[in-house]
Parts: sequence; structure tokens; C-alpha cells
Amino acid sequence: MIWFGPSGNSESFYREGNRHSWQMPLWLKKMGLNAYEYQCNKGVNIKKETAEKIGEEAKKAGIRMSIHAPYYINLASTDDKKRENSVQYILKTLQIADWMGAGRIVVHTGTVGKMSREKAMTLALPALAQALKEADASGLSGISICPEVLGRISQLGDLDEILIMCGLDERMIPCVDFGHVYARSFGALKTIDDYRRIFDAVENSLGKERADKLHIHFSRVEFTDAGERKHHTLDETEYGPDFEPLAKVLAERNAEPVIICESRDRMAEDALKMKHIYEACLSSC
Repeated sequence: MIWFGPSGNSESFYREGNRHSWQMPLWLKKMGLNAYEYQCNKGVNIKKETAEKIGEEAKKAGIRMSIHAPYYINLASTDDKKRENSVQYILKTLQIADWMGAGRIVVHTGTVGKMSREKAMTLALPALAQALKEADASGLSGISICPEVLGRISQLGDLDEILIMCGLDERMIPCVDFGHVYARSFGALKTIDDYRRIFDAVENSLGKERADKLHIHFSRVEFTDAGERKHHTLDETEYGPDFEPLAKVLAERNAEPVIICESRDRMAEDALKMKHIYEACLSSC
């Protein structure tokens, strides 16, 4: 099984008269999609009743749920209180995921600042381990934490760093954002072999099962010498990366990832385009 869906709600969802995120699952099902990443990126303030309503509608529609935790999490902060707060934001997001029936949460791990990357990792790893420990104590161990490959050079979260973090616990699954990989590499993600190397790196580090069940973010991304600048749609072909080489790798591996589209304003529409590209690759392999 492979899962395609949007990160948040497309503009067209609201243009069609919808107002509430609990209406998204049925809307996505009618489009032919089967995944939805709810956004808590600006805070963890959703009410339990609302989260449960979204989860109920997702279950009825056959939509696989995930949640994006707040952007302001910084597990590498030099401030002890900020790291502890970040752990609690992860715990709150896991609680919302439990209410919503979501099996995964995506986490931004932080920034490097003026530290070395090695120093930042020595702060982030114990904080992440603490989040795992508290999740277990709270009965939330069944939900996977997915640290995300981030798009700006100043952020903690290149692919190697994310793989080290996921080595803390076999339940953790990398969120490989291919747009971010593209931005961090200044456009070097182009050929099918470039994509294969990413899967090989994950498999060599974490095993085949986690490599084939990745949590994937995808969109075309504009970048500068600092990394990610802006997300774009699939139709804006002056920006990369291309989805077709990734689709071919997924088909040849018979992989079963969750693929979340982060195209600007058209995330659901582009998720459906990606599904069609994948299906064409699957039939031609």
C-alpha cells in the first residue's frame, strides 16, 4: 500500500465552501487520495473533540493521518528550558495524534546557530531520547516520531543527522523531504541514481523495512545559498526536484511510504498528480 495526500488544506478546499478540517477526509477520498497531514506547525491548540472528529472522519474515509508538530521546536537549543519545552511540544503533538488516530508525527529538530553541528547533535539527541522516554511513560509509544530532513543549511537535519537520530529507536521513521534534500544540495538531486542513493543510505543505516516505509515530503523548492527559500507547485518546472525519478525508485523497490505533498496552495491537487505519475511508473516497470 502506498499513501498520497496533502500537507494541510488546499485553497480549492475553501473555495468550494468547506470551512473545517474534519471535512477534509471525505473531500480527499472523493479526489482519490488516501492520506492527510494535519498541521500543528503554529501550535498545539486543537481541542480534543475536534481532533477526535477529524480522526473519526478519516477512519470512515480510509484516510491515513499524520501530524506536523510545531515549527518552533528546537531540540538543539543551548537553553535548557527551551529544550524541555520542545520535548513537551512533541508530547502534546503525540497526544493530539492519539486523539486523531494518527500513526506518525513529523518533527523539525532545531537549528545549529553558532555551534558546530556536532555540538548541536550532543544537545538534540538526549532531548529526543527524553521525548521517547516520556512518550512511553504516557502510553503514546505506538505513534512514530519522524524527524524531518530540513531545507536550510543553518538547520539541524541533513540526511545523515536524521539517520543518526532515528537510530535512537527502531520505531522512529525518517521524514525525507526531497525538496529539502534538493535545496540543501543546491540542486544536485536530479537523476534516478541520486534518489536511489538516498534509499540506500536509509537502508544501510536503519534497515530495509524503514527505508521502504519512509515518511516522504515532496514539492518543488526554490533555494538560495542558504538553502530552502520557497515551495512551488509541480507545474512550476523551472524549480526542482522532479517527482518521476522518485516514483520510479518507489516502483522498483515496491516501497510502501506515506507521501505528503507540500506544494504551495495546491497540495492536494499535486498529490493526485504524483499518484498518477507513480501509477504510470508502476505499470511500466
